[in-house]
Formats: sequence, C-alpha cells, structure tokens
Amino acid sequence: MKRKPISVKLLLLVRNKWKAKVFVLLLLGFCLSSFLLMQAQYNRINNSSSSSIFPLLFVQKPKIAFLFLARNRLPLDLIWDQFFQGENENRFSIYVHSRPGFLLNRLTTRSGYFLDRQVNNSIQIYWGEASMIQAEIILLQHALKDPSNERFAFLSDSCIPLYNFSYTYDYIMSTSTSFVDSFADTKEGRYNPKMDPVIHVHHWRKGSQWVILNRKHAEIIVTDTVVFPMFQQHCQRKSLPEFWRDRPVPADNSKEHNCIPDEHYVATLLAHRGLEGELTRRSLTHTSWDISSSKGRERQGWHPVTYKLADATPMLVQSIKDIDNIYYETEYRREWCTSKGKPSPCFLFARKFTRPAAMRLLNMSALGVS
Repeated sequence: MKRKPISVKLLLLVRNKWKAKVFVLLLLGFCLSSFLLMQAQYNRINNSSSSSIFPLLFVQKPKIAFLFLARNRLPLDLIWDQFFQGENENRFSIYVHSRPGFLLNRLTTRSGYFLDRQVNNSIQIYWGEASMIQAEIILLQHALKDPSNERFAFLSDSCIPLYNFSYTYDYIMSTSTSFVDSFADTKEGRYNPKMDPVIHVHHWRKGSQWVILNRKHAEIIVTDTVVFPMFQQHCQRKSLPEFWRDRPVPADNSKEHNCIPDEHYVATLLAHRGLEGELTRRSLTHTSWDISSSKGRERQGWHPVTYKLADATPMLVQSIKDIDNIYYETEYRREWCTSKGKPSPCFLFARKFTRPAAMRLLNMSALGVS
C-alpha cells in the first residue's frame, strides 16, 4: 500500500509553526533578560543615596527659614499670614523665639502659620547683652535640624514684608551668599581692647542684626566657641529698658552700654573667619536711624524710628522700595543693590511698624504681599 505524499502546503505549515515557536521563545527570553537587567539597575540606583530615583520624581525645593525674635506674641501676624497665604510650605519654615513660658496658640495668634511654632527652650532677652545672640543661636539650632532649610532670615516682631513671597524667595535664593550688613566700626569706640588677640581690631565689624544666612554660615555660628565667649565676657552691662527712649539721653552714655552684641557679633565672627568674600555686605531689612527731623523724644537715643498710624502711607513704602544703594561712611563704600546681576531694590523687609500702622498699609494694599 503506497503512502500518500505529504503536500507542500502541509510542510510549510509545520515549518512556520516551528519558526513561530522559536520566535516566541526568543521574545520571552529577551523580555525576561530585559526585566532582570532593569531590576538590577533599579536596585543599584535605589541603593545609592546620591542617585535615588525619588528625588527625580519629587524634588524638594530649598526652603527659607523665617526666624522671628519676639517679646511675646507677634502683633503683625496677619500681615505675615497674607505673605505666606497660598504658598506651598515646601519653600519655607517658621520658627519663633518668645519669652519663656509664652505659647503661640489660637488665643495668642490669629494666623495658623504661627501655631505652636515657638521654640521650646527660649531664654529671657535683655537689650544690649549677649542674650540676644543666644536667642539667635537657639533659633538656628532648631532650623538647622531640617536639611531642607538653606537660608535663615532673622526678623523682628515689628517687621513687615515689602513684596510677595515669590519675589522675596527668588531674590534671596538667587545668590549663594549670605546677606550680612558689615562695615568697619571706627567711630563709636565699642571695641574692647581686652578682646585682643582673640578678636583683632581689624576684624571688628558693625551692622544690622537682621541678617540672612546660608547654611554654611549658620552652622559656623552655632558651633562657634571662640568669638562668642569674648562677647559674653566683655559686653555684659546692665540692660537698658525699652522705655529708655522716653527719658533724656545721658550725658555720658559710654558708661551705660558697651559693644551691643547683636550689632556686631555675626559680622565680626565672619570677618574673623576670613569669610567676608562670601557675603553680600548689606541687610535686606530697612531700618531708619535718621532722627534729625524727628520731633518727639520717643525717637531719640539708640532705638530706630517707630512708624505709627499717621506715618503709614503708600508714599512711605514706595520711598523704601525706591532705595537702590547704601553708603557706608566709615569705609567710603557705596553698595549698589543688585539681584541676578541686575539693579534691584535694596530691601525686602522694613521695621519698626506698630500694628495699627501695618494694618493700615495692608488695608490700603500698599505692601503688595498678596
């Protein structure tokens, strides 16, 4: 009996099925090897702290730590509430130093941004003594615990913002330098020769305490064990009360105070460490010390001008915003203010404002904080 010949079509069908099986097996092998390769790559990246996949997906922006030095409550909390309103909190953090025992809660602040934001180890501050510097160090110690904080801005309880948050943030973060008002102090005789040789007279600097520090300089301050003890030892004097400006200025005020640590410490420390090249040597907080035209005794002495309700006008705010340079007489230095390489206003904040004055400016939309 003869076998029937296998048709050509059948042979082709069998051959094609075999090829298809081989192709499927090769495809599965390729997919499996690709998966294993990708898994190994993921594990390598995931285990590397410097190349984690998560920062690529969720980038943590650098934050500005706003450090408030307050007597008790923050009388201008509603101004700052408007400033922070609507902003993502991954760009700022808030710390408040108030007197020991004071609590920022719903009874003492009208802004949710300040609830329970005071540090828990505050100290009593006395004007003209090193305790002011200790309070600043305490604030920095708390703020440095958050690795996302890259700038540290000191503000008083009478300070107002002049611009909205975005402009302020971009201005501060546009440079890696710290903003530290710093100039040679050769006129007032506050330098104590007993500080030498630890603090040389050539490193003695004066400036506003309202500085904005980068993280490197903040860490230098909290770890300083050389310069600060000199201030503690040689700047202790009986503190002057807040109402001193209501009394006649003493004929010989050199016996009433010495070096005023908060006006000298940060600038002197950074000069002592040879870091002035890393500074923008001006403050971003405007303070008026011009008392030549003041009529009241309350604006005399060592205290800056306090702006009251009658002073609070859009013209006042605009006059501060229009300042584009600062002249330092003792160094014959004029500092033209720039941001991102372009001319810019010198100040982002201003003080000292009473609550009625600040609220009037807010109601007149003169601040532009929203």
